[in-house]
Amino acid sequence: MEPASPGPCRSAALNHLIDDWRDAVRSGDVDAITRRIKADLAGQIRSEGVDLPPSFRRTDPDHYARRLLYRDPELPLTAVVMAWAPNQATPLHDHSGIWCVEGVVEGEMEVVRYDLLEERGGACRFAEVERLRAGVGSAGALIPPLEYHVLRNPTEETVITLHVYGGEMDHCGVFEPQGDGSWRREERALSYHD
Repeated sequence: MEPASPGPCRSAALNHLIDDWRDAVRSGDVDAITRRIKADLAGQIRSEGVDLPPSFRRTDPDHYARRLLYRDPELPLTAVVMAWAPNQATPLHDHSGIWCVEGVVEGEMEVVRYDLLEERGGACRFAEVERLRAGVGSAGALIPPLEYHVLRNPTEETVITLHVYGGEMDHCGVFEPQGDGSWRREERALSYHD
């Protein structure tokens, strides 16, 4: 196995974790990949934490900040750190068919998961199926087609999360409420800070 190239911002422990993720992705089995990455990420956060440089902890006053931690040159694998100021949230969104494992590195997040009930004529109907608070060391996985959720920092503190994707998450579907119980999907490009 070729080790992950050391980045200027990554510790030896984080490079080892990335090597494990690369090994998991090579299996090709999405359920096994997400189970292993979820366990590895939660274990690392709980035992040693994730050593991130201060720049990855900076928030943006207008919306949560996304910073690329790792992009694999050969495999469909990226890791993104997000910094959330108090009360910042995503809209209801999908992951455009890409699996994801998300872990809380610092603070506490609210996760609201939805099921798509119907899509007709550009209008979507959803049902909220789960609402939970995730603290430090919590990790969850989204595997399409079960990929609809809202993430929110419900606290007055900064929250840091780490997201591992099965590819480059450079766009997603965002769902805007229409006032009649339906939602309209809009494509949104995603970018990185700094």
